[in-house]
Amino acid sequence: MGTTSPSASPTESESSKAGRPKIELPADLSYSFEWPKSGDQVKDAILADAEQSIKAVDLAIVNQDALDKAYLYYYEGEAAAGTQKFIQNYVDQKAGITGRYRFYAPEVAVDEDGTASFTYCEDQGRAYVKYLETNKVRRTEVSAQSYVIYHTSLKKNGEGVWEIQKIVSQSGSAKCRP
Repeated sequence: MGTTSPSASPTESESSKAGRPKIELPADLSYSFEWPKSGDQVKDAILADAEQSIKAVDLAIVNQDALDKAYLYYYEGEAAAGTQKFIQNYVDQKAGITGRYRFYAPEVAVDEDGTASFTYCEDQGRAYVKYLETNKVRRTEVSAQSYVIYHTSLKKNGEGVWEIQKIVSQSGSAKCRP
């Protein structure tokens, strides 16, 4: 662990991170990404960009900005439009998020045409809405709806970022329930 594969020099991987938005989230948000490195450089880059894209959406909610530049760095087209509406819903309700998010069961497939598909699960059982004006947290019981599956389509852009082109989610996924 901690060694660089001969096919990727440290300067290559470091420079590919240059220009990426810095995502700093409040201490009341925590994440568990249970998607270990695959050993495949392309798949691992997709996993890394997906992790940042998830945090970038949460940053937009925290910032109460449906056009926050951090998530727009990782989302394009249809996915960006849908995500903007998702974030705007929080802004309209003057709501933020708090708690713990867990992501697991990643499945990545890369096509020869430079596109990829990525499916993963999210456990929202310990994640909550927080109303900003009152600081009141809406705690919900864990139910089947707490387990969400996401299906994404990605394409690598000219800067080497795996952008999400399409995203579909389904709450209550049997595949994601323990």
